[in-house]
Amino acid sequence: LVAPYPPGGGADISGRTIAQKLTEVWGQQVVVDNRPGAGTAIGHDIVAKSRPDGYTLGLGSSAGMVLNPVLGTKLPYDALKDFSTIGHIVSLPFVVAVPVSLPASNMRELIALAKAQPGKLNFASPGMGTPNHLAGEMLKVMTSINIVHVAYKGAGIAATDLASGAVQIFFSTVPGVMPVIRSGRVKAIATTTAERFRGMPELPTVAEVVPGFECSSWYGLIGPAGMPKALVARMSADLNRILANAEFGQRLLLGGVEPMSSTPEAMQRFIVAEQKRWGEVIRGAGITADVMR
Repeated sequence: LVAPYPPGGGADISGRTIAQKLTEVWGQQVVVDNRPGAGTAIGHDIVAKSRPDGYTLGLGSSAGMVLNPVLGTKLPYDALKDFSTIGHIVSLPFVVAVPVSLPASNMRELIALAKAQPGKLNFASPGMGTPNHLAGEMLKVMTSINIVHVAYKGAGIAATDLASGAVQIFFSTVPGVMPVIRSGRVKAIATTTAERFRGMPELPTVAEVVPGFECSSWYGLIGPAGMPKALVARMSADLNRILANAEFGQRLLLGGVEPMSSTPEAMQRFIVAEQKRWGEVIRGAGITADVMR
């Protein structure tokens, strides 16, 4: 199972959680292979160019399957043609996390601080063109603030720098930032979903201060194009049985992610629809690959 992110972040945790359950169901070891880099393009490309025999699968992400394509990023694969979609696994809300030393305890205070100090606050993401990065760019456009993007090679490194104060804002998955929140060095002030996240209902959404703001991520199981339909159907059915287990779903929710099951066909339609939706959002916000660099 190729994970297009380094160890320690939300993708890696989600990938290892589902790999463990698939190992139990299939009776053979599912090994997670972390292949980060190029905004998830490296990991996705490895899957796209693998033999379609079912022995190499990937943790397909919204960054690699939706955002990079609609941003016009030059990719070594076609997100709509070079993969066999198997099914969704989870959706991931982002939290807006800041060091406890930052004099901002909610989104209104953070936006006011950024306006008072244009260009002085940095925001971290686990890579150029990732949904986390886009969340920061959208906030800049929608609030007319000037915060500086700092791209990292993964969430774990970014969270460490956030805790030290080297960066001041991190749009992170819950698993990616929870260790430093529990350490007492970082605080979460909002979530980026349209509605409050069921796993952290006490946190307000960014949209409660910035109407219309919404940005989250998702992961699904993919393989290279050309996989036998019967094999894809079997894998999808196994995946959905795992996700339908209430105890397993609660485990995911407590880990900061929402179970998100689908069929192979529904996942493909979802990716097409998401490319259209995000294309409209990105064009409306004036965001391009050049701007994000």
